[in-house]
Amino acid sequence: MKITTRYDTHPADARGYDTQTLRDRYLIDSIFQADDIVLTYSHVDRVVAGGAMPVSAPLALVATKEIGSDTFLERRELGLFNVGGAGRVTVDGTVYDLETRDALYVAMGSVDIRFESLDSGNPAKFYLVSTPAHARFETMKISAAQAKQRPLGETATGNKRVIYQMIHPDVVRTAQLVMGLTVLENGNMWNSMPCHTHERRCEFYFYFDLPESARLFHFMGEPTETRHIVVANEQAVISPSWSIHCGVGTHSYSFIWAMGGDNQTFDDMDQVPLASMR
Repeated sequence: MKITTRYDTHPADARGYDTQTLRDRYLIDSIFQADDIVLTYSHVDRVVAGGAMPVSAPLALVATKEIGSDTFLERRELGLFNVGGAGRVTVDGTVYDLETRDALYVAMGSVDIRFESLDSGNPAKFYLVSTPAHARFETMKISAAQAKQRPLGETATGNKRVIYQMIHPDVVRTAQLVMGLTVLENGNMWNSMPCHTHERRCEFYFYFDLPESARLFHFMGEPTETRHIVVANEQAVISPSWSIHCGVGTHSYSFIWAMGGDNQTFDDMDQVPLASMR
């Protein structure tokens, strides 16, 4: 298991970053590596994000020095989505089979977490997000059919999409973690425009379902100091509370959003009028 650390930044500092520095600070460019768990520990709300890709054998989620506890989830909770082939997650002896786009919430205090692919020729890819937790709730599998669905946007503005709120207060109880899946209809390329910020929580974006030759332009920064990061398939972006987060692709795509912070209310956001953006 590999884990790297990213530190938080002040918005005034980010104004002077060049392209490579922006990528070094906010882009997680390697999520899945065969037979490994690859994680990034971010000091933005102390979120841990990354991926587990078991191929030849199961992988166990273990604590590291960065986590600072005897087990990974001693003081944390975990959300995960399978974006690959059929997979299996075992939590303290209980088995959860996950097809592609199924999600699993794993409660604080869970000790033995293992990831497995059911077909090594088409391995599972588990996208993982973990936040600190203050209470234990129930581990629960969530399919897209169980999600709270919110159709948004329209083709005329290029952002017709469906938001699947899966690890969400209306579906499963958590300490602070909120996660969901957004799927753009074919021919639509924009997400979350007009954009917004979340003063009380961060957001992590994981982009997938992009063809290898396609790219997504993720917009970030203060509303009057916008920047962009060019993102490839199966990469993620860290979005601090002060930053906008929206994107446009050269092809339709899907993304998983994850939030940690003070508030779980989905609509707790500060809208940014297009006319005020720079």
